[in-house]
Amino acid sequence: MGATEKLRRISMTPAARRVLEAAAKLFYERGIHAVGVDLIAAEAGVTKKTLYDRFGSKEQIVVEYLADRDERWRAFLAQHLDAAHPAPPARVLAVFDASHAWAAENNSKGCGMVNAHAEISDPSHPAYPIITGQKKWMLDLFTHLAGDISPDRAGHLGRTLVLLHEGALVAHGLNVFPDPIAHAREHVQGLLATTGDTTVKQ
Repeated sequence: MGATEKLRRISMTPAARRVLEAAAKLFYERGIHAVGVDLIAAEAGVTKKTLYDRFGSKEQIVVEYLADRDERWRAFLAQHLDAAHPAPPARVLAVFDASHAWAAENNSKGCGMVNAHAEISDPSHPAYPIITGQKKWMLDLFTHLAGDISPDRAGHLGRTLVLLHEGALVAHGLNVFPDPIAHAREHVQGLLATTGDTTVKQ
């Protein structure tokens, strides 16, 4: 399911897990390029030798950071979709509800993938497929959900939903106005009500 399955991944020893946890916090808060391996090693309580023995390079740490974040998001979203009302519009809104909850817990500075893409725009970077892969996966998900609502307009509706969703995530990170994800959800609810199926979970 997506690009992360084709990437080279490492086995997580306790030391590697400490490195990844430290790197994830630093990368998200300060930026990937701004954080060096010396700082990651110091925050993780390991030597640089241990870090390189486990990961081989900073690039691989970035891969593990983004792949882990992507996997956690997909699992988090799956839980919300499983718990959602089975009506198709309610399942679309469940994605926005999941994003709202995820943002409150994990995204104080906005979407980690969008932030990473601002620093990693070279397709040859090993982490690049993770970033674009998650967004393509979200488009596929919204298109699939849209197909249950309006089969003839699934592609168009899916793209519209992605634009509203991703725009809300960016606005959340910029903190331009309060609660943009809830604002986007409200507009999505109105949009879906015009499709003819008004069974939408409030």
